[in-house]
Amino acid sequence: MIELRAITQDNFIEAFNLHLAPGQERFVSHPIRSLAQAYVYRNQCQPFGIYADGKMVGYVMVIYDWDVPEYDIWHMMIDASAQGRGYGGAVLDEVLEYIRTKPFGDSSRVALTCNRDNPLARKLYESRGFAATGVEDEDEVELALTLPDDN
Repeated sequence: MIELRAITQDNFIEAFNLHLAPGQERFVSHPIRSLAQAYVYRNQCQPFGIYADGKMVGYVMVIYDWDVPEYDIWHMMIDASAQGRGYGGAVLDEVLEYIRTKPFGDSSRVALTCNRDNPLARKLYESRGFAATGVEDEDEVELALTLPDDN
C-alpha cells in the first residue's frame, strides 16, 4: 500500500511540496524545517518520503536519542490531498518495522509526541500500542511503546 523511501537529493523537492490541510499546521512542522533538523542530526536520523503508487504523499522522520536511549518518530504528516486513505496506520507499521532493525542503536523504546488537540492522531498511535507516558510539554503529550524482542 505504501513505501518508505529515504529522502535524498533526488526527492527532497517532492517533500517540500507537501501540504497539510488547513488548521493542521500547528500539529506538525513543514518538511523544510524537518529536513534541516535531519541534516543537523544526520548521524542519528533518517527522513523518509511516504510513497503510494509511486507518488510522495507524506513525510516522516526517525531519530535516535542516545541520551535515553530510544527511537523517536518526528514530523509524521500526510499531504492534505491524500488524507483519509489509511496511509497513517500503514506508515506507522512500516516505521516500526524499520526501527526493529535498530539502525542507530540498541533500544526497543519508541516515543513520539502528539498535540493534545489532535485526537485523530492520538487514536492512530494508540491503535498501534502507544500509550501516554505522563510527560507533557505545553500542548504536546508524549506517547511511547516498547517493541517486543524478536527472540
